[in-house]
Amino acid sequence: MSLITKDKIKELYADKRYQTYFDVGLFFVLIFSFHILYVIWNEWLDYWPIKDLVDKLFVWASKLLFDQSTWTLENIFKIDFFTKDQAIWFLNNKGTYSCVSVAPECTSLKQWMHWLFLMLLYPGPWKHKLWYIPLGLVIVEFTNVVRVVGIALFLRPFPNDFALAHDVIFKIMFYVVIFLMWMVWNDYFHHSKARHFD
Repeated sequence: MSLITKDKIKELYADKRYQTYFDVGLFFVLIFSFHILYVIWNEWLDYWPIKDLVDKLFVWASKLLFDQSTWTLENIFKIDFFTKDQAIWFLNNKGTYSCVSVAPECTSLKQWMHWLFLMLLYPGPWKHKLWYIPLGLVIVEFTNVVRVVGIALFLRPFPNDFALAHDVIFKIMFYVVIFLMWMVWNDYFHHSKARHFD
């Protein structure tokens, strides 16, 4: 039985038949590694040693998300609503009120950190990372606005299905967007297609 050596792994990675498996595998290793580290930092260490800073960032980011979401509902979708304590109240199709509350834990700070962790550790040219990472952070924030607005729009016809919208549809959307941004990076900057951008 032959041992898998570092040279053998490099040889397999160089073979285009296996490259995608290695790339996707590394993506998932980095995503799950960050998730585990974040859980440890959040639940076990309570954001030590910068808890005060993190708490302030969550409050700031939730206010930003709330303002962006209410602006979008008012100016793009022309939805009538009222707000109280960063909660958006609106009439649903059953004639009762539904609510979407934008709490600090609704922010995209965790997804921002996911994206930073992934892109700082994933291979690729740094000259492109310098603009692609900030662009990704903007896209992640935009995705979160879509999530809050999407939940509100979903609750108008389906007021009893908050968990479906919040915990399934729009949570999955976050990670699909991160995966798609990673695919663009992997195909056009990490591998040979990057030469078109050099």
